[in-house]
Amino acid sequence: MAQSVGAMVEGGKATSGPPLGPALGPLGLNLAQIIKEINEKTKDFAGMQVPITVTVVDPATKKYEITVGIPPTSALIKKEMGIEKGASKKKEAVAGNATLEQIKKVAQMKVKNMLAKDLKAAVLEVLGSCVSLGVNVEGKDPKELQRLIKQGEISI
Repeated sequence: MAQSVGAMVEGGKATSGPPLGPALGPLGLNLAQIIKEINEKTKDFAGMQVPITVTVVDPATKKYEITVGIPPTSALIKKEMGIEKGASKKKEAVAGNATLEQIKKVAQMKVKNMLAKDLKAAVLEVLGSCVSLGVNVEGKDPKELQRLIKQGEISI
């Protein structure tokens, strides 16, 4: 029977310590090899927390598969904008100003993992994350852009 271990690791910097080591150690797998593969597969997401799942397909032969998810939307927005964190008081401060192209890029990365039925809906979801982060888009409040997109004044 297949066993799965899921964890959030920093892109390209997984270690044999918690959370992976204690979870994978009892399964008798080559931990060093798994960590090396995870780091190779997640290196593009350096500095971000990335969801990964290690599934032991056949415990007898120690065959396993590593599945790498996509980081949270907020992490992708911050990386795209080159900021460390969102605004601590989103009503009073602005963490940064993104372009609509940056928002579309993040939406295209996440669209497969979202409930959105198309890119327009995905962009609206990403704009919702911008609200939470205190990030303006094209110099406007993200809620204003959501309204303009829904009204058809801005096409995606």
